[in-house]
Amino acid sequence: MPKVWFQMVKQPTVISTFAGCGGSSLGYKLAGFHELLAVEWDDNAVETFQLNFPGVPVYHGDIAKLTGAECMRMAGIGPGELDVLDGSPPCQGFSTAGKRRYDDPRNSLFREFARLLKELQSKVFVMENVTGMIKGYMKQAYLTIIAELRACGYRCKGEVLNAMYFNVPQSRERVIIIGVRNDLGIEPSHPKPQGKPITPREAFKTLPPPDNIKRLPEWMKQATRFMDAGNYNHKHIERAFIRVRGKSAGCINTKLLSWDRCSCTLVKSEISSTGIIHPDCERYLTIAEMKRIMSFPDNFEFIGDRKQIVSRLGNSVPPNLMRAITEHVKNEVLLKCQN
Repeated sequence: MPKVWFQMVKQPTVISTFAGCGGSSLGYKLAGFHELLAVEWDDNAVETFQLNFPGVPVYHGDIAKLTGAECMRMAGIGPGELDVLDGSPPCQGFSTAGKRRYDDPRNSLFREFARLLKELQSKVFVMENVTGMIKGYMKQAYLTIIAELRACGYRCKGEVLNAMYFNVPQSRERVIIIGVRNDLGIEPSHPKPQGKPITPREAFKTLPPPDNIKRLPEWMKQATRFMDAGNYNHKHIERAFIRVRGKSAGCINTKLLSWDRCSCTLVKSEISSTGIIHPDCERYLTIAEMKRIMSFPDNFEFIGDRKQIVSRLGNSVPPNLMRAITEHVKNEVLLKCQN
């Protein structure tokens, strides 16, 4: 019998900064990556991450205090050995949902990512952020980020991807910046859309009857009568609020889902009596339903009360979106490096 020789393919490695509860990490895991280290400062996020990824070391603290040498020591690697450095620096300073300030100190956290990138010299980096960073006067911040990442020795390309075309039941646009180390001679690129948007009707299929329901207050029930399900336009919701309450406070965080239109973006907070409303029940979405529209598996566990869990979900990168990105990086960059 002839001998069959198998080429051993190394499992690609990743370090995740600003890891949160592990949305990106789960995407990498689904794409076949081995996570060497996660970096996160929030106590509840770290506790949730460790519950779901017990084998991954965590640097629990301020990334500004993490040196490249310590990062490599904890991950067990040397300069240039890491495949992917991943990061989603906090985006509140760029977000169109808040007060957009160019000089918001949170906007500078990308420099901590760039500092580690320069020391680790991973083959590839992936950075995720909100589209607000490329709109209006904030575009100057985006150009600054690209310039600093290129100065670390990388070819960089940014592109807006909508999660709803990557098996995530939610319209969620994000800027994805991919960089490839200059010496590898490979141009960065992004994955193409993988399918049609998934509706709540499809996403919620097979879910058991809900428990721990958060019901609508009476004024919100009245307001929904003036909302069209699936109309996520801010002004449309604002008019309904003003008609019933005489004020628009909280309308930006409120949407009425339609069974047959892809969900709106899940945000990180439910202010007072606001939130995403179930298509035909007088209640807000349950945690189980939110997990589905973020593409988290049903068995992914969260720690804390509803406020904490909504914050973890709203701040996460949808796992299926990151899976698509990282499978593309693996096939278009890392496997080519091995040839």
